[in-house]
Amino acid sequence: MTSSKKVQSNDTAVTVVSVMRRYGISALPRNYALVYEFLNATDAALMREFAAIGNAPTQSQLDTIGRRFFARHHAARVAEGAHARIADEFRHLVDLFEQDQSTLQNFSDLLGKNAAGISTTTAPSAEFLNNVADVLSSVTGNTIEKAEVVFRQIVESVQAMEQVKSELDQYKRLARIDPLTKLNNRRAFDERLSSIYDVDQTAVSHALLIADIDHFKKLNDTYGHPVGDRVLSKIAAVITESVGERVFVARTGGEEFAIILHGANLAVAVETAENIRMAIETATFRNQKNGVDYGRVTISIGICLATQASSDEEIYSQADIALYKAKQAGRNRHKIYDHETMLETDRR
Repeated sequence: MTSSKKVQSNDTAVTVVSVMRRYGISALPRNYALVYEFLNATDAALMREFAAIGNAPTQSQLDTIGRRFFARHHAARVAEGAHARIADEFRHLVDLFEQDQSTLQNFSDLLGKNAAGISTTTAPSAEFLNNVADVLSSVTGNTIEKAEVVFRQIVESVQAMEQVKSELDQYKRLARIDPLTKLNNRRAFDERLSSIYDVDQTAVSHALLIADIDHFKKLNDTYGHPVGDRVLSKIAAVITESVGERVFVARTGGEEFAIILHGANLAVAVETAENIRMAIETATFRNQKNGVDYGRVTISIGICLATQASSDEEIYSQADIALYKAKQAGRNRHKIYDHETMLETDRR
């Protein structure tokens, strides 16, 4: 299998389903997620694995890749496992309540019978009353003991379901994280970007920055993919350090990153872009073991304000155009989207 260009948000589903049909991949949710990540080129190692399985992958091969790259948050396995565990705990609780109800019913029946016996006996003897008291004491003790056991088991079941909930919450968090850089992934980025244009929000004071590593293919070809992966991780760390942990940063493709600035005007967006660009330009990319210097690494950045677009697809497309202009102008710089840029790109 060979990767197509990065999937845009407006035709993601169509593209993913088309690829799945072309290669005979079953329409399972976990397969969809796997092909989605592959098409968006979020992990070079993942792309190599896909290329190795050929054009007719089996479900076993796909699941092997899924476990290897998404072992901690493979959607189907997490969801299926959580469903089974919760179902088991519910069945256990039902059994406990039925047993408890049966025990209480038997206790109630016994009390009723003894009460009736006492009331119908005109002059109960001391021996009769002692026997009744002994029976009631014994039965009451057993009933309380059983109730305590049931209560402990109910608490354990509730705790088990709380653990499942915690694991699902952890899955939801991890499912939005790029495994290589630990940044937000493309899925999380798409959701955050679309929220800018939600009906209950306004698209003012927001900006999108798209950054792409310059000549990254050459670096990969020269030093190999493991070095490329380390460079990606280092750049992710530099970007996060430059903008702060509260700013939304995502790895949206192979060597592409995106930064969404909330409450930012053009001046803030430009300042942020330049801070990132200079931080990466001055960073050192060197092998700590053998001292090999991989040379200077730079990035190009495209900027678009949310007010210049009417949807998440449009602002992404326009920031991408600005990025293209930055590359065209010599790289290692930023460009701001404007209408003239759009017209010139259309003419080209």
